[in-house]
Amino acid sequence: MTSTHGFEDFVRSYQNMVYSTAVRILGNETDAQDISQEVFLRAYKHFESISKSETAGGWLKTVTRNLCINHLTRYRNRWSLFTDQFTRRGADGDDEEIILPEDESSAMDLDNLDRSEIISTALEALPEKQRVPLVLYHFENMSYDEIGHQLKVSLSKVKTDISRGRRALKTILSRTLEDNHEFNA
Repeated sequence: MTSTHGFEDFVRSYQNMVYSTAVRILGNETDAQDISQEVFLRAYKHFESISKSETAGGWLKTVTRNLCINHLTRYRNRWSLFTDQFTRRGADGDDEEIILPEDESSAMDLDNLDRSEIISTALEALPEKQRVPLVLYHFENMSYDEIGHQLKVSLSKVKTDISRGRRALKTILSRTLEDNHEFNA
């Protein structure tokens, strides 16, 4: 197998992970494609060392995340795409799942809708300063300190933005479900 074929197989193995990470952070498919291409250009330059490494996926994910953050910082693009599961820290320090508001009718409505699409749409309404820390915390498993360092903001700003983002997201999701329930009634 030639180096070119080896790299093609490498790209096929990791392209979905790189792209989905980029689109989740950026919320823009075109920008995510550009970032993914840049990630694999960098991977090609280091292919000899990373191709045999067990940590190649982690290396690619880190490069993807850093390029996305740099892109957001540089261009302040709007972004949003979130999967349907995330948690928050409760007052007692335990993790609590943020659950969409439910009553019997909204639970049935939710069954009929794509939960990921609902959350993605709700996140589009959040300001960038709230969306970015939420994604980094809940999907990239970064600590508050790491997020502050990456975004070059204080720890208190990270905590405030995540807290405000959660509250705003919950409000938006409540309205979305109410609107959907009224539409279906």
